[in-house]
Amino acid sequence: MFSFQRRLILAHWAVILIVVTGVAFAAWWELSRIAHRQLDAALLALAETEAGMLLGSKDQPIRVHEKPAGTAPPSLVRLDRLVQIVDAQGDVLARSANLGTTRLPTSPTLLSRLTQGETVFETLQDFSEEPLRMVSLPVLTGGASPRVIQVAGSLDDVNRLLDSAVVLFVGLAIALLLAVGTAGSMLTRRVFRAIDNVVKQARRIGDNNLDERLPHPGTSDDIGKLVDTLNDMLDRLEHGFDMQRRFTADASHELRSPLSRLRTELEVTLRRERSREEYVETLHSCVEEVGRLTQMVEELLMLARLDAGQDQGMQEVVPVVELVQACVKRIAPAAQDRGIVLATQAGTNQPIRIARAPATLALSNLLDNAVKFSPAGTTVEIAWSAEHGDAILQVSDHGPGIPPAELPHIFERFYRGARARASETPGTGLGLALSQAIVQAHGGRIDAANAQEGGVIFRISLPRIT
Repeated sequence: MFSFQRRLILAHWAVILIVVTGVAFAAWWELSRIAHRQLDAALLALAETEAGMLLGSKDQPIRVHEKPAGTAPPSLVRLDRLVQIVDAQGDVLARSANLGTTRLPTSPTLLSRLTQGETVFETLQDFSEEPLRMVSLPVLTGGASPRVIQVAGSLDDVNRLLDSAVVLFVGLAIALLLAVGTAGSMLTRRVFRAIDNVVKQARRIGDNNLDERLPHPGTSDDIGKLVDTLNDMLDRLEHGFDMQRRFTADASHELRSPLSRLRTELEVTLRRERSREEYVETLHSCVEEVGRLTQMVEELLMLARLDAGQDQGMQEVVPVVELVQACVKRIAPAAQDRGIVLATQAGTNQPIRIARAPATLALSNLLDNAVKFSPAGTTVEIAWSAEHGDAILQVSDHGPGIPPAELPHIFERFYRGARARASETPGTGLGLALSQAIVQAHGGRIDAANAQEGGVIFRISLPRIT
């Protein structure tokens, strides 16, 4: 089985051969038509000249007008031309000297066509040692019987011209076929050499060397664009693999810490006999640690499903006010414990199409984050409005804000700012990442910025139903 490269080269040669052969044949055929037409025109012109002379000498004997030998310079007009004058029955009335005693053929079919006034051209292949082209021209001479002027000329020159043209066209066709075919084959091999290099490099790239790239041919043609596209894809794959590795490492670290604390607490408790109250206290502490682990695992599972593009529930039309009320009700106990007031600033009640549970979780994470980092006695505002076809949900707090250097990283998974790590504020660094993933899965976006008067403003934009 031929490779695609070889099939392409063979197809290229076949197309060139067909095109060159077709063009050469068309050129030869047109040259043949021109050469025969010129010979026919010359023969007809001589026949018409004899006819004019015949009509101009009615009272003189019928003869072929030739200059006597030796009385005039040589004439090339009648060179290789045989002239004959016959009557309607085909009897010879006069003939040129170069015919001798031979006569040009006058078949009954020819005479029948001539009596109808038709000028007839014929090719005589076996009349003499050379093929001849003959024209028969009927001439009406008043009341007398019609006469026929026949002029024949050799086809040898025309045939030699066409034979030479065949040799010339075949030579040119072969030269053109070799030149174009060789150039096309070299270009095809060059293109496939670049493709082979890309294929070999692509086979070598795996999980451990995603930083390598496909070799670029150095051109901006289709192959170059393909290599650029594949290298861009490798960039995205490398970024995705790096994120996956970091995510796995961070998840392992975050899971190991609470498990270590849980194991340590249990081992310490089991070292000696404890009172009932101490066992109960230890169990309560373990339950809290297990609760945090459970929450982290659930968040990790939801992030994994969002990364895989899986739906997080049936989407439905939900008024924004219902979503806000559900989130406020969910965060209200924690806010009350910290002395934080949750204030809503009602705006246009726009309906949005969302999966209610994930969307509630995304907004609740923002509220929970604002409550955790807000000083006691301050207010967390929740506002909503319509803007450019989107429903805007805004959560504002009056906390210390986020350092500018940390703002680009706050939505990264397991990322916790310096203040969060220094304080005893609980958290795993997954809340904001999960909120962003949920919002993006619903076709929206989430942004964070420091307010001028202090605190942080989170904005969720979701497509609204018009």
